[in-house]
Amino acid sequence: MNWLVFIAIVLATFFIMEGITWLTHRFVMHGFLWYLHRDHHQQGPGFFEKNDAFFLIFAIPSWLCIMLGLKGHHYIVAAIGFGIALYGLAYFIVHEVIIHQRLKWFTRSNNTYIRSIRWAHKMHHKHLHKQEGESFGMLMVAKKYWDKVRNDKKMINLKS
Repeated sequence: MNWLVFIAIVLATFFIMEGITWLTHRFVMHGFLWYLHRDHHQQGPGFFEKNDAFFLIFAIPSWLCIMLGLKGHHYIVAAIGFGIALYGLAYFIVHEVIIHQRLKWFTRSNNTYIRSIRWAHKMHHKHLHKQEGESFGMLMVAKKYWDKVRNDKKMINLKS
């Protein structure tokens, strides 16, 4: 298989994963698997949450695609697995590190994109029950959240 095709499949899978993530978050995590996701919205004590089980649930298809794809020389399947894994890494960095700051790496960023993601996620978490909600994606931010952050920055600049 041509490396450019392999990379294109990895990147296409990465971008498709945002839609899959939105659908999964909206209809699975806020649906029949709410009992695992609930503690993410209604936090209790401790570092780990039941919600962390989704890491394994989502890692298994990636691992299987990579392992079986490479073993059987089905490189398209392996590329899909690598795309899912790349999205999982981005998800971890954005959700766990940047948004929830479970690891204190980017605590003071003033970047518009990062602030927009944080605001969108804050709006998602204001809803404590599975029936309510907004902003179920992760990496793509709705225009209204970008606009809110930009307007906030303009107001801060005007006051300075």
